[in-house]
Amino acid sequence: MLSQKLQDALNAQINAEFWSAYLYLSMSVDASAKGLKGVANWFAVQFREEQDHAQILINYLLSRGGLVTLAPIGAVKTTWESPLAAFEDTLAHERKVTAMFNDLCRLAAEENDFATSNTLVWFVNEQVEEEEAAQEMIDAMKAVDGNKFGTYMLDKELATRAYKMPAPLAGKAE
Repeated sequence: MLSQKLQDALNAQINAEFWSAYLYLSMSVDASAKGLKGVANWFAVQFREEQDHAQILINYLLSRGGLVTLAPIGAVKTTWESPLAAFEDTLAHERKVTAMFNDLCRLAAEENDFATSNTLVWFVNEQVEEEEAAQEMIDAMKAVDGNKFGTYMLDKELATRAYKMPAPLAGKAE
């Protein structure tokens, strides 16, 4: 059984994951409107991943007999001056999300809730990947800065990014 404090914290994280999804959807729409279909695809995949993160937390909360409380999603920024700016915002945002998961881990440890601690390990590892991916995109965007052909080629490469269902959901999709 989850404590009320941990249940509330997990619900807040679920809302934060949906907000993240909304942010990445906004970035995808902005890139698409600017003719950057590959960048738009990268963020569209990110959008789906964030929805999955929320679903994993929802599934966990329900499996522990908790109550899921969905909250309104706050407004997000809708335009970026460049793909580089969007990826810089992405890295800053992912660092905030990492801090949020660290706080959740601390709370689960304080409450000796080993099941929740164990579940959160997947998210901690995922955040390392999220920050690394954002930094790689920043580095790539800086490498082609001012080079239209380089930007075109990078955009084509990003169009190949494919969505992959995360392992915690893969077994539940059947």
